[in-house]
Amino acid sequence: MERIEAIKEVAESLDDELVICNIGFPSRELYAVKDSPTHFYMLGSMGMSSSIGLGLAMSGKRKVVAFDGDGSVLMNMGTLVTIFSQSPQNFILVVFDNQCYGSTGSQCTYTTKIDLLKVAKSIGFKNTFVFEEKINFKEALDAEGPVFVHLKVKPGNANVPVIDMEPEEIKERFMEEVKKGN
Repeated sequence: MERIEAIKEVAESLDDELVICNIGFPSRELYAVKDSPTHFYMLGSMGMSSSIGLGLAMSGKRKVVAFDGDGSVLMNMGTLVTIFSQSPQNFILVVFDNQCYGSTGSQCTYTTKIDLLKVAKSIGFKNTFVFEEKINFKEALDAEGPVFVHLKVKPGNANVPVIDMEPEEIKERFMEEVKKGN
């Protein structure tokens, strides 16, 4: 499955959950398939989607979904331990694993040898899901957090335009949305 298809399937299941989306093409793809004020599109700070999502989940009751890539998770592996240790009930980490750094030229990541789902389980995540063909994201949304979702996707980026909002606009509209429901 292409990443944009996986993002679209997951996004179709989302209602008012807060979404923190990984930098580069994943943010552009989410923006193209389903823009929402509940989505925070990261334009920098690779590897921090899971950490930002964790902090947001810990600060309120609203469900938070962090979209991350395998390369970003590998860059910030410590966040998995922190997520498990803090155990926010309202947090879901979704890892789109294409075994490459898709936004920087598709260089291979170590997920060609390391299984991130096994890593999450070994840390202690009790609610884990793996989807490859059909995505039933409602299962993950209904599970008690923290939840780890591993989505195997094909390498490559969709031909989507850049996000036509300034970083300040993305931040401000998201902050307004956070204030409403937290």
